[in-house]
Amino acid sequence: MQAVAKWLVARPQNAVMGLAVTLLLPAPQLTSGVIMVLLVLGQGTKLALLEAAIAAAVLLAVSLLFSVSIASVVVLMAGTWLPVLLLAVLLLSSRSLTLTMQVSVIIAAVAMIGFYIVVVDPVAFWQPYVTQMAELVAQNNLQLNTELLSAEVMTISAVLAFWMLYTAGLLLGYALYRRLPQDTGDFGWFRDLDFGRVIAFTMAITSLLAFVVDATWLQNLAFVLFVIFWIQGLAIVHWMHVNGQLPLAAVIAVYALLPFLQVLLMTALAVLGYTDAWFGFRRRRKKA
Repeated sequence: MQAVAKWLVARPQNAVMGLAVTLLLPAPQLTSGVIMVLLVLGQGTKLALLEAAIAAAVLLAVSLLFSVSIASVVVLMAGTWLPVLLLAVLLLSSRSLTLTMQVSVIIAAVAMIGFYIVVVDPVAFWQPYVTQMAELVAQNNLQLNTELLSAEVMTISAVLAFWMLYTAGLLLGYALYRRLPQDTGDFGWFRDLDFGRVIAFTMAITSLLAFVVDATWLQNLAFVLFVIFWIQGLAIVHWMHVNGQLPLAAVIAVYALLPFLQVLLMTALAVLGYTDAWFGFRRRRKKA
């Protein structure tokens, strides 16, 4: 990882090639986002923007050569690069990983509220995607209960998926940046991540309001705000390992089991992270 990070930051042509190639891959969003974060932190915003512009020009030229829709390529580049670029710029200016992650949660919440304001009929909005997924499942003989793909589930899944995609790019890019051989900025450790009591209190109030007024969109917002705390729970796992309370094998096991026990494990981590936001287990341990 250190060699890859050094190779990308060393020369602008390496960065351009890295951004362009990853967007040509079948699933480029995460890797391309990681590279963008690494370039912003390692080279500065101006040079990273210049390299992104050159990579975009290369991709558009390739698209013209193979008669690919220019609009789809532009949407892909904007959706992949712009969010992580903004997060990386915020991290660089605030010099705080925790603050940047907190802002990302606020943005996710605002985006979800904005969706319900703009989209009058979420069922009609998601119906083409549900139909497309049902056809894909039928063609490939896959096992999926398409009845569970309601408009509410699709909205929640979309918000969480994009938030996790962009924040994972930020965290991995920052981790690579910290491994560069030259002096790097210290914006905090992932193991110290804390979303804080304000977000935890907002989640609690939102849940209470959703119960009182019986509003579906408030229930969905509260659910998203709760699930997001699984990242803080994961940070606590790393913190416990660094402090000698968990062996490395246990940390590896958490990551290995995550794809198989996704709902159960993420729920447990979310509960751990949410309670830590209220009671500050790590802060109490440091004081002790």
